[in-house]
Amino acid sequence: MSRRRATWLAIGGVLVVVLVAALAIFEPWLLVVDRTADDADDPAAVVGTASGGLTDTAVPSASGDELTRVVLASADFIDGEHDTAGRATVYRRSDGSRFLRIEDLATSNGPDLHVWLTDKPSGGSCDGCRDSWGIYDDDAYVRLGELKGNRGDQSYEIPASADLAAMRSVVIWCDRFNVAFGTAPLT
Repeated sequence: MSRRRATWLAIGGVLVVVLVAALAIFEPWLLVVDRTADDADDPAAVVGTASGGLTDTAVPSASGDELTRVVLASADFIDGEHDTAGRATVYRRSDGSRFLRIEDLATSNGPDLHVWLTDKPSGGSCDGCRDSWGIYDDDAYVRLGELKGNRGDQSYEIPASADLAAMRSVVIWCDRFNVAFGTAPLT
């Protein structure tokens, strides 16, 4: 084998390795593949809106064994690094447990997407930030789980230990690239 041919084979081998690595990291096929979540919800169980926001401690009474719920906060998503639409609502059940409900979500699919509550304000605003959409992992946040689908309706339990009074936003977060796909304020 000639030296020139061996050089081209080595270059070709390196390019193949780089291409495979890039595909594994960026997962570009996710841009054309949507995952739809369809978690069930019972809107009839909503019994009102809490007057004190996320720190309200009044719990509505349940009739029988049926759990009821009260809305603590609700807001529409705004775009982050990707176009994002839908509504995020934080509920407290009559048993004291809390959960986040995301409805009509429409965002880009991506690698390693999660749902977080964070102490940063929605919209990526921060003083002196170079990349304001990457601020959400800088201080306090609560991981609620992997995003179940980039389309549709989904629910996430909020841990009892989470201090909702300190949380200001719901974030669709890409762990791989440390950016917010979209956010919704919790005020």
